[in-house]
Amino acid sequence: MSEELLRDRDGHVEVLTINRPQARNAINLTTAQAISGALDECATDDGVWVVILTGAENKAFSAGMDLKAFAQGEFPATEQGFGGITERHFPKPLICAANGSAFAGGFEMLLSCDLVVAAEHAVFGIPEASRGLIAGAGGLIRLPRRIARAVALEMALTGEPLSAARAHEIGLINRVVPATEVMNTAMALAQRICANAPLAVRASKRVMLEAMDMTEEAAWGLNNEAFGAIAASPDALEGAVAFAEKRPPVWQSK
Repeated sequence: MSEELLRDRDGHVEVLTINRPQARNAINLTTAQAISGALDECATDDGVWVVILTGAENKAFSAGMDLKAFAQGEFPATEQGFGGITERHFPKPLICAANGSAFAGGFEMLLSCDLVVAAEHAVFGIPEASRGLIAGAGGLIRLPRRIARAVALEMALTGEPLSAARAHEIGLINRVVPATEVMNTAMALAQRICANAPLAVRASKRVMLEAMDMTEEAAWGLNNEAFGAIAASPDALEGAVAFAEKRPPVWQSK
C-alpha cells in the first residue's frame, strides 16, 4: 500500500485518505495509481458497500495536480482519469469527505463522487481559465449536471470559487459541518446507506445516473430491467420477511 494513500475499513465502509498534507494533498502519479488500484479492489470486494474518499488534515481535500511533479514530466492520471477516478464509473456509493478546499483537479475528483460532506471552511473552484487552461478532468461535464447551468458557467468562466455554504445552498454538496465533524458525518451517512440492501443501492445509483443520458423510453427500459432483477433477488425476499417479522434485515448482497 502506498504511503500517499491510507486505507481503513469500518464494517462495510472503506475509507481512502489522500496522505500528502505537505503538498495540500495534491495528486502525483503515485497517488493517482494508488487511488485507482484501491477503487478497482473496492469495486469487486463484496465486503465493501460504500467508499469514503478524503484528504489528510484539514487544509485541503486536494489542491489538484502536483505542479512540481508535472514540471518534471509526470501527469497524475490512469486509464480511469485524473487521480484514478474522474473517468471511472464506480458501481458503489462514493462519498467525498471534503476536509478542506478542493480546486482544479481536486474539485473534479470531488465531482466524481456521489455525495459530499464538507468542512465549513472549505472552498471549491475550477480556476483553470485564469491559467490559460480548461477544467479538462470532468469539471465542464459534471458541474452543469450537478448545479444550474448559469452558476456552472460562472464558475468556469470567471474562475471564482464557491464557499461551502454557497455550494450547499445550490445543491452541490450534501452536508456542511465543522471541520472536526467531517469524517463522523460522512461515516454516519455511509452507515445509513449500509443499512439498505447493497444490490438495491447499486441498482438505484446505476439507473439514476445512466437515465440522465437516455430518452424517457430507454430510461424506462433500464428501470424495469433493474427492478425485475432486484425484485427476484434473495435480499428482496429478506427485506419483505424482515418487515413482516418486525426485525432488521440481514443482507447477503445477493
